[in-house]
Amino acid sequence: MRYISTRGTAPVLGFDEVLLTGLARDGGLYIPETWPVLTGPEIRALSGLPYAEAAFRVMRPFVGAAIAEDDLGALIEDAYAGFGHAAVAPLKQLDGRTWLLELTHGPTLAFKDYAMQVLGRLFDHVLERRGERVTIVGATSGDTGSAAIEACRDRAAIDIFILHPKGQVSEVQRRQMTTVAAENVFNIAIEGSFDDCQDLLKALFNDTAFRDEMNLSAVNSINWARIMGQIAYYMVAGAALGAPDRAVAFAVPTGNFGNVYAAYAAGRMGLPLARLIVGSNRNDILTRCFATGAMTVSEVEPTLSPSMDIQISSNFERLLFDLYDGEGAAVAAAMREFRATGTLALGQARWARALELFDGARLDDEGTLEAIARIFEETGELVDPHTAIGVAAAREKAGSVPDPHAPIVAVATAHPAKFPDAVERATGVRPALPPALADLYEREERLSVLPNDLAQVRDFVRARARPASGRMTGVA
Repeated sequence: MRYISTRGTAPVLGFDEVLLTGLARDGGLYIPETWPVLTGPEIRALSGLPYAEAAFRVMRPFVGAAIAEDDLGALIEDAYAGFGHAAVAPLKQLDGRTWLLELTHGPTLAFKDYAMQVLGRLFDHVLERRGERVTIVGATSGDTGSAAIEACRDRAAIDIFILHPKGQVSEVQRRQMTTVAAENVFNIAIEGSFDDCQDLLKALFNDTAFRDEMNLSAVNSINWARIMGQIAYYMVAGAALGAPDRAVAFAVPTGNFGNVYAAYAAGRMGLPLARLIVGSNRNDILTRCFATGAMTVSEVEPTLSPSMDIQISSNFERLLFDLYDGEGAAVAAAMREFRATGTLALGQARWARALELFDGARLDDEGTLEAIARIFEETGELVDPHTAIGVAAAREKAGSVPDPHAPIVAVATAHPAKFPDAVERATGVRPALPPALADLYEREERLSVLPNDLAQVRDFVRARARPASGRMTGVA
C-alpha cells in the first residue's frame, strides 16, 4: 500500500512512513494511492464478528506488508481489550429508523479512543523495530488530546505535546489531559482558539529543519492511521444493519471533518452509503458550505459543544482531492486561495458532486439543550451536546436520504459525563463519571500556558523533548 499527498508534490510513502510523518512535506494530507475495496461477501462477513477481528479485516489492506498480519491482529486485539462494552461499538435503536452508534466506551470516553488506542500501539511497534523515537505534537478542541495522551503515556519512544485553546474545553476534557502524571506528557494551553492551535501545529510541521531535528509526528486526524482506525466502526455498523444488501446513512457531529471523512472512506471501500449528514453547532462552516457551495471562514464562537468550535476543518482537504479529480496542484491552489481570502468556492460541478452524498444541519446552544432534553424524554438516553447535534441532524435531514427505508445512524461521540453541566441543565440529571474516573476532580493538574506565538511554542517543545537522533538505548 502506497500513499500520496493531496497536494501532489510530497514523496509517495509506505504505511510506516505515513504513520510517522503525519502531515506531508508539501503541506497536504496523505491518502491511499488506490483504495482497497471489500467485496459484498467480505462486508457481510463482518457482521457478528468480535469487534477487534472485524477491525483487523478493515485495517489490514491499508497496512499491507508493513506489519506482519499476526502482529497487527495482536495489537488491534490489545487496543480494544480494555473497552467498557463487550461489543466495543454497540448500536442502539432510538426509533423506527434512527440508531445510535455508541463510541463512548474507550478509556477517555470519546470516539477518538477507537483510533488512538490502535495508533499508540502502531507507533510502539514501528519505532521499536526501527530503533527510533518521535516527538508527537497535537492540537485538540477537546477529545483528541486526552485520547492521544492516554494512548502515548509512558511510552519510551515518544514524547507528546498537546496544544488546547485555554478556557475553551470542558473541565472534564481538560482534566483528562492535565492530570496524567507521565514524564513524557506535556500539556500546553494556548491563549487563542482551536484554529490557532491547529495553525501552530501545521507551522511546526512546515518548519522542515525543526521537524527533522525533533523527528516530529502527528496524532491529529491529519495522520492517515487515525482515519484508518475510524473507518472500521462504520464498516462494522453498516454490516450489522444489513450492508451491503442495503445502504446506510450516517449523521456525524463534525468539527475537523475527520470522523465523517472516515465514513466517506468506508464508502470508498465498498460500504453502500445512502447519505452522510454533517451536524454543526454555531460554528457552521461545513453546513454553510454544503448549503451554498463555498467555505467562508468567520469568527469561532464558544458553544456547549466545544469539540466542534472550529472554522478550518483540516480533513475537508481529503474530500477536496476527490472533488478536484485527484489533481494535487489544483487542491494546493484552492487551499492557498482559502488561506489568503478566507473563502473557497467549490464551483457548481464540484458542489453538485458533493451534494450527491453530503448534507448538513446546524443547531445553536438553545436547540442543543432542547435536543438533549427531547432524546432523554423519548428514549431515556442521556447524550452529550455533540451527540445531541448528531441525533437532531439525523432526524431533521431524514427526508433528504434517497432511500426511505435506509437506517440512519447517529454517531455518539462522547460520554455525557464529559459535559455534565449542559446535560444537567437540559434534563435535570447530572451524569456520573465511570468508576475509573470518579476521582478526576481531585487529581493534580499539570499544564503550561503559552501565547499564540510560534517561536515560544517551538522553544518549549525543543527544551523538553528528549533527543530524537540516534537509536534508542536497548533496542536492537
